[in-house]
Amino acid sequence: MKKYRFLSLLLAALTALALVCPAAALDDPQPHARAAILVDGDSGEVLYDFNAFQRMYPASITKIMTSLVVLDAVEAGEISLDTPVTASAQAVNLPWGSSTAEIKAGETLSVRSLLYCDLLPSGNDACNILSEAVAGTTAEFAARMNAKAKELGMEDTHFMNPHGLHDPEHYTTAYDIYLMAHAAMENDTFREIVRTPAYTIPASNLQPERTIHTTNALLGSWYVTGCLYGKAIGIKTGNTDEAGRCLASAAIDEMGRTFYCVVLGSEYTKDENGVWHYWSFTESKRLLEWAFQNFHRITLLDRDTQDVRREVAVTLSDEADYVLAEPVGQIEATMPSDYDPKRAELIFDLPKAVEAPVAAGDKLGTVTLKYDGQEYGTLDMVAADSVERSEFLYTVQQIQIYWGKWWVKAAVIGCTALVLLLVLYIVAIRPKRRRARRYSYSGGGRRGGSNYRGRR
Repeated sequence: MKKYRFLSLLLAALTALALVCPAAALDDPQPHARAAILVDGDSGEVLYDFNAFQRMYPASITKIMTSLVVLDAVEAGEISLDTPVTASAQAVNLPWGSSTAEIKAGETLSVRSLLYCDLLPSGNDACNILSEAVAGTTAEFAARMNAKAKELGMEDTHFMNPHGLHDPEHYTTAYDIYLMAHAAMENDTFREIVRTPAYTIPASNLQPERTIHTTNALLGSWYVTGCLYGKAIGIKTGNTDEAGRCLASAAIDEMGRTFYCVVLGSEYTKDENGVWHYWSFTESKRLLEWAFQNFHRITLLDRDTQDVRREVAVTLSDEADYVLAEPVGQIEATMPSDYDPKRAELIFDLPKAVEAPVAAGDKLGTVTLKYDGQEYGTLDMVAADSVERSEFLYTVQQIQIYWGKWWVKAAVIGCTALVLLLVLYIVAIRPKRRRARRYSYSGGGRRGGSNYRGRR
């Protein structure tokens, strides 16, 4: 007996422990960077972030915005992709150490070629040339960049130049970079350029045909080897001493899912074996693959979700005591593989009762789904069936409502008071007055006599 009692206690303890301990969460990927973010590009849901809302220096990732402003000018008809632009001496006069597309002063290239020079080899000279062609000066162009940032909701971003060379007032965040990159990838021209490993610039007035290569090692191995990633579709690198090595990237898998990754402030280091590591590439590749393996698009709530239907009492009906409320539509989200629907919280906003008639599809309230403290959406709760009204019960209700009004009560009290006064008058007061008049007509005293004074 003691043996079985011990086993029962042990089983109870293990059961209690299982109820107390939540399901294990995904391991933190701990990126080798100062800031990072992973976002579902199809829904805009942030899957993972590390210092993603802290201000950082973007370096040449700035050129995403430069290209976006130029492409906006193309769409507005201010300029075209085939417009020839001649490089000024000021535009190609770069500080030492600047990345360049080796464009010469007086060289004429199309806007299309300049965009390739801007985004593939990260040419600061191409950015200056484009900014002068669109806005006249780099300062005016930076003003357009800031206006575009505001339009995109980039609340912690400020640009001072079109190329990203360091300036203390030139900053952004990993999340803002995602907003910028996502908007740029909506443009077909931008999307085509940033997924191109190499591009051949046609011969110009000063140089023969030449080939430029992307600095994004996820797409091409001209710059760094060993980092190619078959799912990568862009986007842009960045590197200054102050910003560190940065990369905004995007990838798409065989199911058509698109994820964005931004890594800021990573390093270029040598390990104990003497091998150099470009962490911006390896970490971006690792984070993107981690997202593809551990996140899935699922339906969190719809009419078939367990325990989502609710009974709502119905009044004024003699055919049903309640109507069934169910959600209309669905809530979808990209969730980690350890998502446990049993831990989802359904918050209902429904009345205790509704009056008939109720038509199928009538909105009765709402249901909100929360998971781990985060709200994922709200659906309307509608009537699943129709419920007819009882006219008898409705008439009784209206009579009750009518007699419950204060002015009706006051009128009834007033009328009753008048009737009572009338009855009192008829029963008590009026007879007394009649007797008094009769007594008066009979002479009014004990002495008889006549008031007649004529002849007899």
